[in-house]
Amino acid sequence: MKPVRVGVFGLLGSGNLGNDGSLEAVLRHLRDRHPSVTVDALCGGPEAVTAKFGIPATRLHWYRGEYRTASRAGSIAGKGIGKLVDVFRTAAWVRRHDVVIVPGMGVLEATLPLRPWGFPYALFLLCASGRLLGTRVALVCVGAAGIGNPATRALVRWSARLAAYRSYRDDRARDAMRAMGVDTSRDEVYPDLAFSLPVPSGTPSGTVCVGVMDFHGGDDDRARADEIHGRYLDGTIRFVRVLVGEGRPVRLLTGDTCDASVVAAILDAVDSPLVTAAEPASLADLMAETAAAESVVAVRYHNLICALKTGTPVLALSYAAKSDALMAGMGVGAYCHPARAVDADRLLEQFRELEKNAPAVRATLAEHNREAARRLESQFAALTTVLYPSSQEAP
Repeated sequence: MKPVRVGVFGLLGSGNLGNDGSLEAVLRHLRDRHPSVTVDALCGGPEAVTAKFGIPATRLHWYRGEYRTASRAGSIAGKGIGKLVDVFRTAAWVRRHDVVIVPGMGVLEATLPLRPWGFPYALFLLCASGRLLGTRVALVCVGAAGIGNPATRALVRWSARLAAYRSYRDDRARDAMRAMGVDTSRDEVYPDLAFSLPVPSGTPSGTVCVGVMDFHGGDDDRARADEIHGRYLDGTIRFVRVLVGEGRPVRLLTGDTCDASVVAAILDAVDSPLVTAAEPASLADLMAETAAAESVVAVRYHNLICALKTGTPVLALSYAAKSDALMAGMGVGAYCHPARAVDADRLLEQFRELEKNAPAVRATLAEHNREAARRLESQFAALTTVLYPSSQEAP
């Protein structure tokens, strides 16, 4: 029997640690349980993926400036030509595989600013190519949410319909796809793939980790983007100043390369040796930071997962329903604060309550982590049936 040819697809290797962590989780499973499969990627940062994970990788878009704003005639033409070229490039890549896995990520949502002819179009090309060419496309533990933009919503809806397999990382994601007209009767919900990653050891040191984000609201907030960002940044700075005033060491965490500007703004506004910035290169690095923290306050979804996975008390600055669902699913739904309207005084009150209840929170997280590990075993068993349909047997 020929080895199953597996492709992985997404904005991988592009600086987002959460996306790369989802890929790492899938690759760990494939290498441990199905070592005979061959794997390569169609992704945003092929050089980074090859260097980090040791698999061949191809650039997602023909036009290299795909995610830069097109203002000149040449760049506009390049993007337009690229959309046509990508139809054939994507189909040719898909044809070389038996299965294509989209590992985690919020590929069926627009909770952050998103143009329909960017990644949603690329995902549609993938799923349409898979259906036409007989390659199974599996959307594994993905995020989804209601989408306002009609073009984006249509592309996402058809992508989901054309996929051979779908699972979601929370009930709200599945409900959102059902509301968009996708038949979800056979779709399952599992914890985020990152919950399958190993946990580094660490001893709480009294440090408060503050996960930051270059946050300007979602896709429907473009008109208020600067206002939302200013309020979020101001509230975060005020919160950090209070902690520093109490002599608490603060460690700033990021989850994407674009978050560096927020780190710089906080360091500039709070000029204190008690405030330091981590430079994580992977989710493992982020987990090491949260494992050594006394408590965590974070915005990015996978910053929250790192804290939850390591059992560290965490308060979520929630920017989307997925964050609320994640916290509720781990038994700590009371510790959420809106990222669009950060109130430093209320945030501090919630933080004090979190630290007061830290022993109980740690016990709750330990219990839910055990359950998450059990449920992810079911997800990986389901993935095996995608790799090896009933007509074949897994080696």
